[in-house]
Amino acid sequence: MKDQDMGSVFKQLSLAGVAMAVSTAVFAADMPAPIIEHIPEVPAVGGWYLRGDIGYKLYEEPKGSFNDPVVGNLRFRSNELDDAWMIGAGVGYKFTDYFRADLTVDYETPAGYKGLAPCAPCFGSYSVETADIDVWTVMLNGYVDIGTWYNITPYVGAGIGAAWVNVSNVKSTNPGAATTSYDGSHSQWNLAWALMAGASYAVTPNWSIDAGYRYKNLGDAKSVKLHNVGTGQSRVKYKDLTAHEIRLGVRYNFDSYAASAPQSMLYPSEPITRRF
Repeated sequence: MKDQDMGSVFKQLSLAGVAMAVSTAVFAADMPAPIIEHIPEVPAVGGWYLRGDIGYKLYEEPKGSFNDPVVGNLRFRSNELDDAWMIGAGVGYKFTDYFRADLTVDYETPAGYKGLAPCAPCFGSYSVETADIDVWTVMLNGYVDIGTWYNITPYVGAGIGAAWVNVSNVKSTNPGAATTSYDGSHSQWNLAWALMAGASYAVTPNWSIDAGYRYKNLGDAKSVKLHNVGTGQSRVKYKDLTAHEIRLGVRYNFDSYAASAPQSMLYPSEPITRRF
């Protein structure tokens, strides 16, 4: 092939390359600008948390009774147990978006008990029996977080544990007679259980406010021995100590791990196409 023919071929190839480059540039300029979608930060879930609570307890009427060695078991009438305050703290772990558990310790201030006992020497009247009852509870609780709407998460739960029930300041007053006081106190451990429901509000990713209701069963209690009655070995029994609690608390979540990004963010289901 002659040199003139070779030069002609190279010139044609060069012109073709320039044409392709110009065509590509025009095509690129005609394409819409790429849209960079911001993937939102995935909030942290799970991990350890601390909690603190205060609350108000409304006791149901217990069943007071006394086993008299002469006339047998005497059931009290008009049983009353005053309301009380509680304070508590605990540590928990959030396993998933929907399940968490915690271990809590609560102290419940003394509640005043009052009941009327049949009084044989009082001609058909009644003696007034009083006492103070305070409680410590240790509970293992589990919760199901139903879902979150506008940072509000309703939940239901249940708990089981132990209650240390202490009875003190026991007194008995017969009509027209002096009041008999019994020194000391008597305490015992009982099986305790609870049912609860409420909602939490996430103020920040770490801090939440918790408001809830709890039904708690604390078992039974006994007074000190009544030294001046019968053999001096009898005690007043207080059965079915149950309460309704209105609680307000805060939780601090340590955010020990973060949730994975949704699959749709990592792998788009639709191909990226150009629309003209």
